Formats: sequence, structure tokens, C-alpha cells
Amino acid sequence: MAIDQETEMTDAEIDDFLSRHETGVLSLARTDDPYAIPISYGYDDNERAFYMRLVSTPESEKRQFLESTPAARLVIYDEAESSYRSIIATGELESIEPAALTPDEIAQYGDAKRPLFEIWAQGKKSLDIELYRLVPETLNGRRTEVNREE
Repeated sequence: MAIDQETEMTDAEIDDFLSRHETGVLSLARTDDPYAIPISYGYDDNERAFYMRLVSTPESEKRQFLESTPAARLVIYDEAESSYRSIIATGELESIEPAALTPDEIAQYGDAKRPLFEIWAQGKKSLDIELYRLVPETLNGRRTEVNREE
């Protein structure tokens, strides 16, 4: 498989791509420890911000990372026939108190899929669901066209 062309995506292409997708991989880092998880998100293309519901238990590794104010990187990607697109957003996650949400932010969280409680070994009562926003310091996208004939 040969790469014919790799192109940087425009802001409009990035916003369109992110508005049509809803899942990605969130990576958190503190000192030398990385942590990555699949997530669902809502995206506000006016503010260029991501909205996420993150579920954890009080003693989980995820909770430990979230409490440490880690650096965050969100990767969203897609492969369709002869093209591959990927977006990388970097920045800090901001915890949002539900009482502080605006109507527009509530709509963004509505775009993020609800967590699947059935995947947790513990009951719902032991789960913490917290709301986060990521306003990226950097937001970059690439589109790669692939020649499948060799």
C-alpha cells in the first residue's frame, strides 16, 4: 500500500470531521506514566471544544490520573476506502460541575454517548460520572490518500 498524498486538513475540514464522529482515544500523561482510554465526545465547532462524560470508580487508575491534572491528547481517526483521516487535540481537561453548565454545554454532553454501565464489574452506585471539557491548545488534522494498487 503506497501513500499517494498526505495533506494537512483545514479548520473547516477538521470541524466537519469532528462533528460527524463521536468516539476517539483519550490519552493522559503525568510524569512518565501514560494512560489511554476509548471515549465518546460531543464537539462544539463554534468554540472548538470537546465535551466528555468519564466514568470511574473512586480507587481506579483513571480517577488517579484525572485527579492529577494530566496533560491530555485526544485522537480521533477514520479509514474509509482509499483515505485515512486523523485529528489530534492536545491540552488540559477541565472538570465541569453540572450546576455550572450552560444550555449549550448541556446539548454538547447530550451528543456524547452515555457510558455503558454493563461493562463495569461494580454496581452503578460505586461509579463516579464526571463531566469534562477539553478546549485544545493545539488541534491538527491530516488526510492521507492511499493507493491500494501496488
